[in-house]
Amino acid sequence: MSGILDLLNSDIGKTIINGVSNQTNQSESKTQDVLTMALPVLTQAMRRNASTPEGAEGLLSALNSGKHDGNILDNLGDLFNGGVDDHVMQDGGKILNHVLGSKQQTVESALGAKAGIDAGSVAQILKVAAPILMGLLGNQAKQQNVSNSGGLESLLGGLIGGNSAESEQSFLTSILDADGDGSVIDDVAGILLDSDKKKGGLGGMLGGLFGK
Repeated sequence: MSGILDLLNSDIGKTIINGVSNQTNQSESKTQDVLTMALPVLTQAMRRNASTPEGAEGLLSALNSGKHDGNILDNLGDLFNGGVDDHVMQDGGKILNHVLGSKQQTVESALGAKAGIDAGSVAQILKVAAPILMGLLGNQAKQQNVSNSGGLESLLGGLIGGNSAESEQSFLTSILDADGDGSVIDDVAGILLDSDKKKGGLGGMLGGLFGK
């Protein structure tokens, strides 16, 4: 199965980057930087949430509700034509709040600091990206007949670990849980905000990935 970053390198991904860029009035390069960092983080955060019975049940219920069945990926032209609908943005906000919780603003600030844009613009990018990610998950869950927590964890793990490029693998392995304490959000925020002090370490790795 293709990984989440492979999606951004596809034709669909280019459409998503272009559409989100226009929606948020950010350059395509900065939009791609934010999405390249954020989508794996959101996917891993969902995986952590789904590691509990309650979390898995909640995510499965959302994916099986029909709202996130993947249709959004088939209608990207309509999604971005004339601006993203307020209902989609509101849905994105709810998804982010559920997935990131109290760490949402910290993550948005960290991503903004690394990408060189303000946290408010990152928040707008993520509000558009979150329903698209849920649509991708719903589509994959339907294709694979995912109906339990084990299948859900396998699906999410495949999206994170399915990227072919070695640099992407190294990036994900390092950033998702740097100190092994299980708190992916703390690690991501800390690494990104402190990257300038770690030129030879994770900061250098991130800089190399994004050509900065």
